[in-house]
Amino acid sequence: MFHEPNTVRNCIYVINYKSHIMSLIEALKWRYATKRMNGQKIDPVKLDNILEATRLSASSIGIQPYSIIVVENEELKKKIQPVAYNQPQIVEASHLLIFAAWDNITPERFDEFVKDLAEQRGTSEADAITQTARYREMLLPRAQEVNHQWAARQTYIAFGTAIAAAAFEKVDATPMEGFNPEGLDELLGLKEKGLRSVTILALGHRDETNDPLASKSKVRRTKEKLFLELA
Repeated sequence: MFHEPNTVRNCIYVINYKSHIMSLIEALKWRYATKRMNGQKIDPVKLDNILEATRLSASSIGIQPYSIIVVENEELKKKIQPVAYNQPQIVEASHLLIFAAWDNITPERFDEFVKDLAEQRGTSEADAITQTARYREMLLPRAQEVNHQWAARQTYIAFGTAIAAAAFEKVDATPMEGFNPEGLDELLGLKEKGLRSVTILALGHRDETNDPLASKSKVRRTKEKLFLELA
């Protein structure tokens, strides 16, 4: 059997790594906050990849204090649109991802996190409890609103991952904060689930004819303005 020398394998790895990095950069250059979509459905494989990337997103201590509601139903999107100030992307999108943060870090939720940690790392629940004791002591005594705001910030990390993943899959996405959170929570019954909506991500395909931003250049601060190096 032929075995590639280590140098050859290393070269192949470097080439593939650079290729993936450049693909991500090009994808981020390609994407923009799409204002009009054409109603075309997303490839299910691409949707699964976006959702899986979002599931794997970074999260403080790995607790992921949020849920992501996936909406494809056309009638439900029509009901959501008025709560989102009648933005057309809501009904033109293939899917909506609604990012909803926990309203609090409760003992029950923390216990579920500890159980998952033990199962997925193949350790005992007693060891997992020991490993996470200081986090329990930090989070549980805090005021509910403090914990919710912390959870909301964690939600934004996953939100950013989903945006990048969509770009990588060449799926258009519209990050949306322009909606009435209380109205959306009531419509979806989120309060009863211990959730509060934070952001919406509309996923679909751009309507280049009707979207005034489709042909516009991306505007971002230069590296010199954005990045500060401290001596």
